[in-house]
Amino acid sequence: MKQVTVSGAIILRENNGIKEIFATQRGYGDFKGGWEIPGGKLEPGETPEQCIVREIKEELATEVKAEKILGVVDYDYPTFHLTMHCILCTIVSGDLKLLEHEAAKWVNKETLHSVDWLPADQLILDKIEEIL
Repeated sequence: MKQVTVSGAIILRENNGIKEIFATQRGYGDFKGGWEIPGGKLEPGETPEQCIVREIKEELATEVKAEKILGVVDYDYPTFHLTMHCILCTIVSGDLKLLEHEAAKWVNKETLHSVDWLPADQLILDKIEEIL
């Protein structure tokens, strides 16, 4: 089975005393319309942290700081095995412009389950809930 390794950004902010993370809706590919934490594939020789900084700059025109790895998810999709490094990030600069995604929203502990998360992303939601 094909192996795909990615980094996902759990972009955290505080809004009026409520912690939120940024959720994005895929605008392309087999999983178009599904919700995910934004990110992308690791390039050869890249660390998960370097990957997420590059990917968020490319996909959302925003510079983030990779704070720490919150967890690593392994999931078997029908055609590939996904390993996703889920990295807690904070915004350094930029306005999170949607360059590749269909939609996006900030979700908090109460609204975290209000979107249709992709199967692999569902596996990190418990850890996300702990930080919200």
